[in-house]
Amino acid sequence: MTIRTFASRLAGASLAMLAAMDIVAGAAAAEDLNALVWCDHADPNTLKPFEDANGVKINVKEFEGTGTALAIIEQSQPGDWDVMVIDSIDVRRGVERGLFDPLPEDKLPIADLFPGLSLVDEKAKIDGKRYAITDKFGYNTIGYNKTKVDETDMQTLASLLGDKYKGRIAIYDYYLPIIGTAAMAIGKKTAELTEADLPAVKEALLKIKGNAKAVTDVAASQTALATGEVDILVGGGEWVSAGIAKENPDLQFSVPKEGAVLWSESLAMFKDSKKKDLALKFIQYLMSPEGQARLATASCYWGMPANTKAALTAA
Repeated sequence: MTIRTFASRLAGASLAMLAAMDIVAGAAAAEDLNALVWCDHADPNTLKPFEDANGVKINVKEFEGTGTALAIIEQSQPGDWDVMVIDSIDVRRGVERGLFDPLPEDKLPIADLFPGLSLVDEKAKIDGKRYAITDKFGYNTIGYNKTKVDETDMQTLASLLGDKYKGRIAIYDYYLPIIGTAAMAIGKKTAELTEADLPAVKEALLKIKGNAKAVTDVAASQTALATGEVDILVGGGEWVSAGIAKENPDLQFSVPKEGAVLWSESLAMFKDSKKKDLALKFIQYLMSPEGQARLATASCYWGMPANTKAALTAA
């Protein structure tokens, strides 16, 4: 082999190596977006269309409860997270901690939100600036198996305080709706609760807990009701029964005469995100008719889409 031939082959090999390195670098350059979410926002059926359309990967970390999410954030570095799903009522907590950037209202479907959500969505605005947008809502109330209970009992929260259904109840373990439910069971209005009401609310909570077979999270509480381990789910609602109604039509929910606790989730963008354009684009997708339809029927739990134009069908 001549020196020229060797040099030629070496040059060819080097070019091939450089080309391979370019391919690897190109793959590595594919953007990631990191999101802190409730489990419904982690459904691949919801995420994949956005990932495919934008050539990105959405990395999600699931949590239950704002307190848990804030603990995760405290243990993270600035810029680790881009988007957060947060209870609408807790948006202010995030803003007070300096976590979120304002969102541009003119780039979001504000006018398409259900009119009944106006008071809830206002919680996403602090000092005239919008820091989040409501994307999904529903009610924490009583879920039950209609073949195992007296349905008239399910029309009042007072039924949870007696011992008729002792050992047949599961409690969805999230403090906000359960405290609200206990308060309404003793005739209190959640919007008017004060510190003076807490002893009575605590007593009601302990009565309900004393009747419970399980106090557990989203997935386990749904499973307990669906499998017949329990007959009643306190804190349940359409978010439990809707997604599995075809498989188990006996599962129902009620809005008792005392009322139900409205839950709503909102989307926010982190102030320290290094990918704010992509983060906003993801929020826009989740608020789009397609994104809303997929989110409303997410595998973890169903709920009402906040956008009136969600692309849902009767099927």
